[in-house]
Amino acid sequence: MMKATVWTCMIGVLMGLMVGTSAARAGEDYLSPLALVPDKDGRHVWVAQYTARQVVAFDVGAAKVARTVPLPGRPSGLAISPDGSFLYVTVAEPAGRVCAVDVEAGKVTWEVPVGHTPTGAVVHPDGKTLYVCNRFTNDVSVVELPSRKHVAKIRVVREPVAAAMTPDGKWLLVANHLPVGPSDGDEVAAVVSIIEVAAKTKVADIRLPNGSTGLRGICVSPDGRHAYVTHVLARYQLPTTQLERGWMNTNALSLIDTAARSLINTVLLDDVDYGAANPWGVICTPDGKAICVTHAGTHEVSVIDRAGLHAKLDRLAKGEPVVGGASSTPADVPNDLAFLVDLRRRLKLAGNGPRGLAVIGTKVYAAEYFTDSLGVVDIDPQVRPGARSLPLGPGRPVTVVRQGEMFFNDAALCFQQWQSCASCHPDGRADGLNWDLLNDGMGNPKNTKSMLLSHKTPPAMMSGVRDTAEAAVRAGIRNIQFAVRPEEDAAAIDEYLKTLEPVPSPYLIDGRLSPSAQRGEGIFLKAGCATCHPSPLYTNLKKYDVGTGRDTEKGRPFDTPTLVEVWRTAPYLYDGRSVTIKDVLTRHNAGDKHGTTSGLTPEQIDDVAEYVLTR
Repeated sequence: MMKATVWTCMIGVLMGLMVGTSAARAGEDYLSPLALVPDKDGRHVWVAQYTARQVVAFDVGAAKVARTVPLPGRPSGLAISPDGSFLYVTVAEPAGRVCAVDVEAGKVTWEVPVGHTPTGAVVHPDGKTLYVCNRFTNDVSVVELPSRKHVAKIRVVREPVAAAMTPDGKWLLVANHLPVGPSDGDEVAAVVSIIEVAAKTKVADIRLPNGSTGLRGICVSPDGRHAYVTHVLARYQLPTTQLERGWMNTNALSLIDTAARSLINTVLLDDVDYGAANPWGVICTPDGKAICVTHAGTHEVSVIDRAGLHAKLDRLAKGEPVVGGASSTPADVPNDLAFLVDLRRRLKLAGNGPRGLAVIGTKVYAAEYFTDSLGVVDIDPQVRPGARSLPLGPGRPVTVVRQGEMFFNDAALCFQQWQSCASCHPDGRADGLNWDLLNDGMGNPKNTKSMLLSHKTPPAMMSGVRDTAEAAVRAGIRNIQFAVRPEEDAAAIDEYLKTLEPVPSPYLIDGRLSPSAQRGEGIFLKAGCATCHPSPLYTNLKKYDVGTGRDTEKGRPFDTPTLVEVWRTAPYLYDGRSVTIKDVLTRHNAGDKHGTTSGLTPEQIDDVAEYVLTR
């Protein structure tokens, strides 16, 4: 039996700021537990309750909430000081901050401003420095705890949402949520950034396998030798004709050698005929024997034999045969749905939507987002698991909007549970990949669109082949989830998507346009951009051939996309070939069909791009 000690890995988990006005009013009645961390003695688990705007201390012995601490915004990540005296809470707002909760007093005693939508808090082992992932400013804040000052920002790649530090305090590993770069190339994948702590410098980006997106959690092993990151591994280069054997999306755990700063391999968390959708939190047990992963889409925890996993991968790397799975070389592993068959247990939880997790002794605790509960399961192999779901508050009726959000994130709606709507639309937005959805022919993949304002900006899809978003939702259930569902399920998803509201752009300065963006606004109007992109939706809801079609798409008219939250949806154009808005205005604007920009100076182009990115 595992030693009953307390350990947790600082997992950055974030539910995007996507609840609109009507949803916010209803959502405030829910708790939405998101991130967890035990206290020093293992008597309580601190729980970040996202929509309730509070953290609570849950007494694991008495199985009840012992203390509630209100916050000035939505908590997204937690870290506890080495001496257990302070709980550090990231508040996921555009004007992001870290709140320090005095554990003994049970109240916020000070706070420090950081970046846009912070999450993924990690405390250095010496207790003197806090590191925070700023999701939408694409950097990591460094906060000196004795002076309570923000002292540096370290640039990473794209939407850092989770971080973990080696036990020696030398290296910080950061999970970037989405891929960066064009999506029409042969390789598209997100990366893990490595930061040298002493130098406050990013020293490397470890690229994950092709199709890696939707990174959510990361942890480092107790011995510091390895890191583990959860993500979706999309098979985006295949036509979406089926789901069997992970044809569209698989769900993965990537292993990193921290000393070599390199990828060891990527293993699939699915079974041959049963997906394990939307892996989220990841943690090692205190003795280092097991890796635990929550599956937010299938409501379970995977428990993986860590030593057995590395031994199997080591044997493959040496060219030795292995038992279980179909892999004969290391290159086979990311496609092998049976590789973990003799190394992993899938334990069903009683609640819905597990995200962050923590370990106390032999028990795993999971933040069950949609059931406002704390899942607990004993992972000692000698004990029958018997998962329980412990309520964090009084039960609340499930509104249609809340039900729709649950359905959007629930792989139970999908054939064999391979994916949920959120697999390709994390937080209701886009995964940064191209998909051949067959709704406008085969062999012409299109970039994933955000669901934001989809019901207000018909038609739907890049080429406008669905008259309304309602039609697209139902077609998605039939042709992407490969399922038949009651009409009320689709109607609930519609109601949820209608509540999505834009996150304020990180290109704004204190909520206002920069001088460059102010100049760009005038140029935007003079160049005729506003003809097709008028306020407030920044689309005129029409289709045009703007000369960007290639191959079979040449001459095809495309839906005019909204520019609202365009700063978040790169890459651009229907096939994702354009990495930046500047590219759209210059390299891909033949004949001035994207506005009269050919006569603009480079400085004016910069100003227009700056303005567009503030929408």
